[in-house]
Amino acid sequence: MNPYRVGALVLAGMLVSVPAFAQFDLTGKWASRSSQDAQERGPGPDPVDYLGLPLNDEGRARALSYNYSMLSLPDGQCGYHTPFYIVLGPFGLHIWNEFDPVSAKLVAWKIGAWVDRDVTTIWMDGRPHPSPNAPRTYGGFTTGRWEGNTLVTTTTHMKATQIRRNGAPVSDQATMTMYVFRHGDLLTIRAVMDDPVYFSEPLVRSRVWALDPDGNLNLGNGVASPCEPIAELPVADSADIVPHYLPGQNPFVKELTERHNIPVEAVLGGAETMYPEYRKKLKDYVPPAICKRYCGCGGLGVPCIEDGTGVPK
Repeated sequence: MNPYRVGALVLAGMLVSVPAFAQFDLTGKWASRSSQDAQERGPGPDPVDYLGLPLNDEGRARALSYNYSMLSLPDGQCGYHTPFYIVLGPFGLHIWNEFDPVSAKLVAWKIGAWVDRDVTTIWMDGRPHPSPNAPRTYGGFTTGRWEGNTLVTTTTHMKATQIRRNGAPVSDQATMTMYVFRHGDLLTIRAVMDDPVYFSEPLVRSRVWALDPDGNLNLGNGVASPCEPIAELPVADSADIVPHYLPGQNPFVKELTERHNIPVEAVLGGAETMYPEYRKKLKDYVPPAICKRYCGCGGLGVPCIEDGTGVPK
């Protein structure tokens, strides 16, 4: 056979094997795996637990002013989290795509909503982000592009909210980048949140989901009742009061120190607490006995040692 013809056939085969656009189909229902950050994603963090958050002084002051009673006021209810909650929350994902009905070109990927997170629309048609002065929404504005096998997204225009469910803040100037890639029946999303107001460095989180072939996910779409804000505290009906803590008055600052021996300076977070090298600064730290909090027998990876009570030791 003519060597030029052989070379052409090989090249044609290579071109056929490389998709022109996305390498992977992300559509489907993806089940959550509870082996990653189960306490934070499930029952939630302790009131003052900023360990591993890159809070600057402004972010830490804002976090320490947070009082959970804010959630009892009408304007503190029915609030959503930003799309960063995709990697923070305990829920599964429902992902689908939308095409232009005329051209059949991909317009957007969509990650379905939950009761506390809006639908995330990832625009793939090249549209620009809005003006910096455009209104913020809980879902933000997200665009995406494929880099090889990875869908890279950029989110702007998110409302100010919490980066952790204990009042640790994120401002409306934050931006988020997600890296979404699939390996067989596993889906990995790495999210990077950068906030010039409350962070001194970007915050990075990643999560893995498994494809659910049966689609048995309670995704909250149309299942949960609409949120109806009401005044749950007596003072909310008669006075203009916003629950908060003044500087130096948060009563939970030393809770983790008393319970787990974690030094206060570590509990209050900061960029250096995100890195393994920070352990070298805790020379006198003595870890407590195995934590039983939130742990049923065998829960959160805790070995199940029965003593007749079903409580791990």
